[in-house]
Amino acid sequence: MGKMAATAVLPSLGSCDFSDLREIKKQLLSVAERSRERGLQHSGKWASELAFALDPLPLSELPAAPVLTEEDARDLDAYTLAKSYFDLKEYDRAAYFLRGCKSQKAYFLYMYSRYLSGEKKKDDETVDSLGPLEKGQVKNEALRELRVELSKKHKAQELDGFGLYLYGVVLRKLDLVKEAIDVFVEAAHVLPLHWGAWLELCNLITDKEMLKCLSLPDTWMKEFFLAHIYTELQLIEEALQKYQSLIDAGFSKSTYIISQIAVAYHNIRDIDKALSIFNELRKQDPYRIENMDTFSNLLYVRSMKPELSYLAHNLCEIDKYRVETCCVIGNYYSLRSQHEKAALYFQRALKLNPRYLGAWTLMGHEYMEMKNTSAAIQAYRHAIEVNKRDYRAWYGLGQTYEILKMPFYCLYYYRRAHQLRPNDSRMLVALGECYEKLNQLVEAKKCYWRAYAVGDVEKMALVKLAKLHEQLNESEQAAQCYIKYIQDIYSCGEIVEHLEVSTAFRYLAQYYFKCKLWDEASACAQKCCAFNDTREEGKALLRQILQLRNQGETSSTEMSAPFFLPASLSSNNTPTRRVSPLNLSSVTP
Repeated sequence: MGKMAATAVLPSLGSCDFSDLREIKKQLLSVAERSRERGLQHSGKWASELAFALDPLPLSELPAAPVLTEEDARDLDAYTLAKSYFDLKEYDRAAYFLRGCKSQKAYFLYMYSRYLSGEKKKDDETVDSLGPLEKGQVKNEALRELRVELSKKHKAQELDGFGLYLYGVVLRKLDLVKEAIDVFVEAAHVLPLHWGAWLELCNLITDKEMLKCLSLPDTWMKEFFLAHIYTELQLIEEALQKYQSLIDAGFSKSTYIISQIAVAYHNIRDIDKALSIFNELRKQDPYRIENMDTFSNLLYVRSMKPELSYLAHNLCEIDKYRVETCCVIGNYYSLRSQHEKAALYFQRALKLNPRYLGAWTLMGHEYMEMKNTSAAIQAYRHAIEVNKRDYRAWYGLGQTYEILKMPFYCLYYYRRAHQLRPNDSRMLVALGECYEKLNQLVEAKKCYWRAYAVGDVEKMALVKLAKLHEQLNESEQAAQCYIKYIQDIYSCGEIVEHLEVSTAFRYLAQYYFKCKLWDEASACAQKCCAFNDTREEGKALLRQILQLRNQGETSSTEMSAPFFLPASLSSNNTPTRRVSPLNLSSVTP
């Protein structure tokens, strides 16, 4: 009966078809109102924002008010009173007046009030100390009772889409993940328009294989869900394709989609593109606070102090007691190297919401800056407890244990970070360094090669690989790595004050000298003279080459593959060598 009621209220959703945008707008307006009636403010806001992005409907096409049943009419007074208490966050009071109500709407509000009352009491217990949130230490006492009652209703098939959503939330909170996933999938089938159920499902899916196993309803809402989950699973290319198709379908004005695209570019570290989109988003929605902490992360990475300062002041004026605002201010103080103050603001954010992932990770970073490793470990562990897919927390734990000189622990955490971000060179370089410390040099080599193959962000993988070859007396391979490294540095137009450029020239000068290739050795030695740390060695080598030439020593011609200066780099006197392209595709750590 409950399921029939849930599906009867909303028009048919059809398949993943966006041809009838007016029908989609009607559905969004309808579910926004139904979500608000049940106190599901975030789902209501999401649907309203999406509806606003579509063209207005004429009066004749506006969705009709839902038809009231006998039960609705009987419970109307109690529901109206309880809803006013609920809106004022008097959850126990709201639940008290809803006892015995039979209608779907009133029953949901009754159960939801009890759930939120338990959550509020749990947060009040944890918020003062911000101590360890170990599983089972502080619990929502209402969960077990709610599970028993909702389970009975579920077996009797008396829960509508919203009731199934709440049942799923209760199961998730009790760590019954498999059961929760099944219930959320059922909720998505019964009421596909409720974004909250899709979002909860997103938080429980850990990889693409798990996603493929789900039997999801074939509705246009599934496209939004897939775009979101692809972003969460770091499948950014697929996510961007989905968002682009949604924009083409008619949602080009949606600030939600624009913000998600900005977050996606942030995740793949395309900082310029992400900044550009966030700036555009701020013009369209100047009082928006959601995702502004992500925007502040980008400004922080680019060391854009004035812009970060302006953003912090602006958000403070809008609402200084929002989690995102506290994180932005924390980032601002961190950029100014006031790490104690930054940590204070991240703590403030966590007092507002102890389960806010970004604040835990950022607080871990601050404790790292303050050399407080035990507090950093605790913060990162909290972040992982909130979301096991947060690669920054795994990576942060790896860095912390690296400081503590515990390479086996490092290896475990860096591996987890690498699994979440398989194409992020920073994770691979960190893994390589770990293997090196553990004297597993073959594995270290694989990691450095892979880091170079996927696009080395920090341009350090080749240098580390070259040094590894040096250590193993593999001079030929070391020279190849240094040559490729220098080519990369010059070709991308970076300033040649890159830390290891002088090291590369010094090694190559000595290598060519040993091979009796005077021209190449001389070119590299001249380059060494441009750097303070290698100037004297370069001059000494040039004198030796000149002396040997005067004595009649000739360049070696016995090299199997001659060295030369290509035209593209000859103006820089940058040495290179005719070597076949490196086959990196087969190398994986």
